[in-house]
Amino acid sequence: MPKLNAEQQLAVHTIDKPLLVLAGAGSGKTRVITEKIAYLVKQGLAARHIAALTFTNKAAREMKERVGKLLDNKQLRGLRVSTFHSLGLDIIRKEYAILGYKAAITLFDEQDKITLLKNLITHSDLNYELDLVDSYARQIGQWKNAFITPEQALISTEAEQEVALLYQNYQQSLKAYNATDFDDLILLPVLLFQQYPDTLIQWQQKIRYLLVDEYQDTNITQYHLVKLLVGKLGKFTVVGDDDQSIYAWRGAQPENLAQLQTDYPQLRLIKLEQNYRSFGRILKVANHLITQNTHAFEKKLWSDLEFGEKLRVLSHKNDTQEAKQIIAEIVHHRLKTASSFNDYAILYRGNHQSRLFESSLREQNVPYIISGSTSFFAYAEIKDILGYLRLFVNQDDDAAFLRVVNTPRREIGPTTLAKLGGYANQRHISLFKACTEMGLQEQLSNASIKRLQTFCRWVHKTALSMQSGDTFAIIDEFIQDINYTQWLQENSKSPQAAERKLKNVNDLIEWLQRIANKDENEEKTLDEIVAKIQLMDILERNQDEQADDQVSLMTLHAAKGLEFPHVFLIGIEENILPHQNSIDTDNIEEERRLAYVGITRAQQSCTFSYCTHRKRYGDINESDPSRFLSELPEEDLEWTSKHPVDKSEQQSRSRDNIAHLKAMLADNS
Repeated sequence: MPKLNAEQQLAVHTIDKPLLVLAGAGSGKTRVITEKIAYLVKQGLAARHIAALTFTNKAAREMKERVGKLLDNKQLRGLRVSTFHSLGLDIIRKEYAILGYKAAITLFDEQDKITLLKNLITHSDLNYELDLVDSYARQIGQWKNAFITPEQALISTEAEQEVALLYQNYQQSLKAYNATDFDDLILLPVLLFQQYPDTLIQWQQKIRYLLVDEYQDTNITQYHLVKLLVGKLGKFTVVGDDDQSIYAWRGAQPENLAQLQTDYPQLRLIKLEQNYRSFGRILKVANHLITQNTHAFEKKLWSDLEFGEKLRVLSHKNDTQEAKQIIAEIVHHRLKTASSFNDYAILYRGNHQSRLFESSLREQNVPYIISGSTSFFAYAEIKDILGYLRLFVNQDDDAAFLRVVNTPRREIGPTTLAKLGGYANQRHISLFKACTEMGLQEQLSNASIKRLQTFCRWVHKTALSMQSGDTFAIIDEFIQDINYTQWLQENSKSPQAAERKLKNVNDLIEWLQRIANKDENEEKTLDEIVAKIQLMDILERNQDEQADDQVSLMTLHAAKGLEFPHVFLIGIEENILPHQNSIDTDNIEEERRLAYVGITRAQQSCTFSYCTHRKRYGDINESDPSRFLSELPEEDLEWTSKHPVDKSEQQSRSRDNIAHLKAMLADNS
């Protein structure tokens, strides 16, 4: 993309009215946003009055890096490029007093949320089922994303009354612990701005132009936040694609795109339809598929690149053969075209589909990476140290208290904690506060109370030291105080494992120091650092993918926003894609959008794969090809079941496989 095309230029230069940019896959939407930020600054709007919002830290980083190439440091000063939730956290931390919170607010992740709900269920007189706690948590999240408060939920259908009461108790408990959960980061700012117009005006004066990426992924509460921030003037640009809306399960409302036309009659619509990623035939097939959906806006992707070969459809007897043949195809194609392994992606509907492919990849010594590998934040030792830090900045954080009170062991067992929890629940106070109350003597022995109070005094003393002294020196001291190194050595499978865990702890502390010193003009407090880390943990569960030469395996949802020269879409069968749940709930259109996203990840070739028989729960069942295959243009497909590979081609592939294995053996020798 040496220069902006006509539509992109128009999108960049339109600043006098609300703007919706309908941006198809691979049409350069990120470039439009970054160029527009630079254009706004050069037109005289200070960067500190511009905010660009997206959904992932990775997207925000990429956007900020690109803007950094268009503006100098002075011009960039104060620019906000962040996720929705980072903005929400900043608003809450700035306006905590108006919201009725104390300064050091804790952010609960999903595990903390489940722990709190389990505690509330255990101590409730209502007939909640502990086994349904995930369902309750999901319903509460859905209410928050749909901008439904506990009071509004209580007015809903009688069948949901008990869950609504749990929602109300959950919110009250969060407030008591001076905590919010991930969904509150959007809900609370919206409630704040609705109830306190003067505060809203202050934020509108800070953010005078708003840009939103992936707008089709916004939920109702996020739409309210956008509307409040931009006000009646509508100084905004939103970029989205209704054909790539694949997150309904987490509250995304592609209807928000059409709603803009109602709420902002002056809205201008610009379509970006030129694709810079994929060969023409891939786009033709994708366009043909997505026309089966109903549309508020019509668009058709096209490309100046070559038309390309037909998209192949592979048929297999079973899922074991599917995995083996796909890997053989990759090995053969790579040697034939002198490609790299990282040119290939295997995409699937559900994570369980990766297992057989992993086995085949290992058998063939093909390097691979699975998107969704263990996060740095998921390691127990990282959770332990962050748990302590959370408790130091907010003693009312029950989740952190429970995480560390007996790590390392302090002879404070589950029976003691259960009685402590029951007492705290009756008094509607945090576990930490409950430890200091006289009434606890009726529940626990003097020895148990003494151990709890010794722990609490140590926490309080350490927290005060961190506020007044060298924070990171005291972090090192507290880790020594609790003999954490010895704890790791005693509870690891081997000395090497203990060493790895200790290195992770040291890496965490070094990282915290870098965050603290990142802004030379402003020294960050420990509670600010901990809040930032917690949000990064939730937003970025997966580590950045390595840049090594590896085949990528990932779900179709995880592949959104990525691109690969060669893509294999596997398990294209009824009940898989479309998923059985979507068939049952008549939500085929979202599944079709998911298939569309998969096809448009491909730059040069796209291969579909299905099985005639597949093992499910130990039984082998017949499978039918997905209805989506029948919706594709027949003249652009090559069905291998109708055109089997001839003998010479089979011999060529066998030679390629042998050559690959020899090369791998040579590399390892």
